[in-house]
Amino acid sequence: MTTPNPGAVGEGAAPSKVGFLPLVTVVDFHHHRGPEVEKWFGVAEGQDPAVEWDWTLLPFMALSDGAHASTEDFSYFTLLRPATDDSPATSLFGISCTRQMDAAQLLVRPADVTRSTVQKAVVVIADTPQYFGMLRERLSVVTSAWFAQREFTDTEILRRFQESLAEEKERDQLSEEVDRDQYLGMSLRELVREFRWQTLVLLKCCLLQPKMLFFGSRCERLCMMQFSLISLVPGLLRNLQDCAGPELNDCEKKLSPPTSLRTSDRNSLLSYMGLPLQIFGKGSLFGPYTPLQQLDILADFGTKSYIVGSTNSLLLQQKDRYSDILINLDEDTINITSTSLRSALALSHSDRRWIDFVTQEVNDTWDETNPGRPKTMGYRGSEEFIRLQFEEYLLSLISSVKYHNYLLQNAHNLKATLPHIDGDPSHDFGDEWVEYWMKTENYRLWNSHTDSHLFDIVEPKHPCAGGLTVDDVQRRIQQQVQDLHLDERVAVGKEVLGRNLAAGRDKASAMFNKLYADMETMREAQRKRAEENRAAQASSEKNGSVNNNGDAGKAQQAVSSVGAKAGAYIGSWTSWADQKRKQGWGRSSSGNSNSDNRVSSGWGFGAGRKARSTNSHTLSDSGSEKNGTPLGSPTVSSLGFPSTDKLQMTDARPRASQGNENRRPSTQTQDSFGESMLDNAASGDDSGSSHVGSPRKSTALKRDSMSLSAKIDSPTAPALREGGNGNVAAGTKPPDVMEVGTTV
Repeated sequence: MTTPNPGAVGEGAAPSKVGFLPLVTVVDFHHHRGPEVEKWFGVAEGQDPAVEWDWTLLPFMALSDGAHASTEDFSYFTLLRPATDDSPATSLFGISCTRQMDAAQLLVRPADVTRSTVQKAVVVIADTPQYFGMLRERLSVVTSAWFAQREFTDTEILRRFQESLAEEKERDQLSEEVDRDQYLGMSLRELVREFRWQTLVLLKCCLLQPKMLFFGSRCERLCMMQFSLISLVPGLLRNLQDCAGPELNDCEKKLSPPTSLRTSDRNSLLSYMGLPLQIFGKGSLFGPYTPLQQLDILADFGTKSYIVGSTNSLLLQQKDRYSDILINLDEDTINITSTSLRSALALSHSDRRWIDFVTQEVNDTWDETNPGRPKTMGYRGSEEFIRLQFEEYLLSLISSVKYHNYLLQNAHNLKATLPHIDGDPSHDFGDEWVEYWMKTENYRLWNSHTDSHLFDIVEPKHPCAGGLTVDDVQRRIQQQVQDLHLDERVAVGKEVLGRNLAAGRDKASAMFNKLYADMETMREAQRKRAEENRAAQASSEKNGSVNNNGDAGKAQQAVSSVGAKAGAYIGSWTSWADQKRKQGWGRSSSGNSNSDNRVSSGWGFGAGRKARSTNSHTLSDSGSEKNGTPLGSPTVSSLGFPSTDKLQMTDARPRASQGNENRRPSTQTQDSFGESMLDNAASGDDSGSSHVGSPRKSTALKRDSMSLSAKIDSPTAPALREGGNGNVAAGTKPPDVMEVGTTV
């Protein structure tokens, strides 16, 4: 096994053809011991480079955090190979392809496979990432074929894969001195379209050598973004031998100022201008994927700057400790935590004008179906166009800085200035940034190993030099409007509004349907109840015809009971009338005083001669006082009976007392009164008042009726109707009448 021998950077030289032969290894995820190296290909039997070169973190770099979430994932990382007897310490680069499959599909299932899935990674270790774009496709095919065997003990396909890589390396097919930056498998078009003007901010940030932390949930995209960024520095991908550890500084030891220049050779021009700028040297580190186990290196005092990436969100919680600038690829945001760095990275008007031009070219030629190529299939907006634009920008930058230094050295010599250059061109790149950059290690290496008159080779002028113009303002406003994504927000708003309206319609429809269903249910219930009521009514009518006979019998029984009660009442009233007659009640021989006493004692009338005379006078006109006999019976109204307008004497029907009419000629008044009471009791009047009747002859009855009605309706009648001034006390009734009335 040969060891790498990086060549010197100078005179346009590239690394030596004698390099490190690629190695292939398998990393397995053990369910109890975690990730571990399982087998090596390309080394002697029994040799383990992981143990020999202290690659204890290799399994964790190969199997990234979150790799189990996808069927296939790629990880890119760097390894430090310690110095040996014949070669210095250098950096190696690894690319791993991680896959997983169901353990039930294995033809032979080992005893240590205790879970439902098997996860393994096939890793290729090389001395340069320059051809990782081509290597990635081959590694994916080999890993997929090995998993398709469903037998991991058969590793013949992996052995042949390593042999083919070693053979190509020996034939110098993997180390040709050609610019393979564009074949790395990354898309600068996607980088510019995604970050727009911030792409230039990230590039200038790299040159300032801060602590840059990239975060993303997809490991391959995370690594590719970092490679894309550093590839914008011409020739840097071919000179990363010092990026694996902060203690490496081999490049500076072999670096020497160029002594010749071939303007027709691009590599010679770049080398003479001091490119690439060595942003990874003493105290610097580059780790496209850095596991958590490597955080102690990041926090080490000797680590001054780095560009690393992580898929673990724990670093986001400690971003202030591990980063000066955080690039979140999941959210496409850039967070600069260092105040001085934020001020230095503010773009000038010329910078913004230039990056807006590049971004506009990419957007105008963007093709959604093939983001890596412009839709016009031309040069403008292509990957090569973007690289050459950034190359021109960097050349103008270093030339302007050299001219800036020249102006400082010849500040009092007006003839030393270039006539076609107005003022100091470094102002167009930002005075704060230039001042910050002049304090970095890569500036020190560049300035000490380059000619002081580089501005004679490349014009010291910004590609878009000049102050702020109207076009810049319009472009800036247009870009800011595009940044607002108004069209997208309006579209999203319309979508949300439409979705809400649809949901509202659905809810309203459901509500009305439910209400209609409830109404229909209520109507159905009412209809059923109505039918049940009609059926019950019909049934009751049928049953009522059967019960009519029983009701008639009950009515006859009630009539018989009333008749019996009426007969008992007639007998009691007859005996009372006979007793009164024997005592001489109502005769002419009786004195007024006795009559008054009888009336007062028998009926409870009020005493007083004036009342008795008034009562006697009232009844004399009605024919009740014949043969000079005063009638001391109570008046009609004073007994509480209704007035004569309701008292119709013609309605009185002589009943049981008609047979006794001839036997009591002298007691017609009391007989007529008692029989009228009897008629009312027999008729069952519900009004609560009694109508007085008389069994007189029809002629006498009509005469008395008319006379009594006239007297009661006369001006003196209120005394009779109201009972306030009559002989009979108001509201009093004979006890016998009350008792009989109650019985009835």
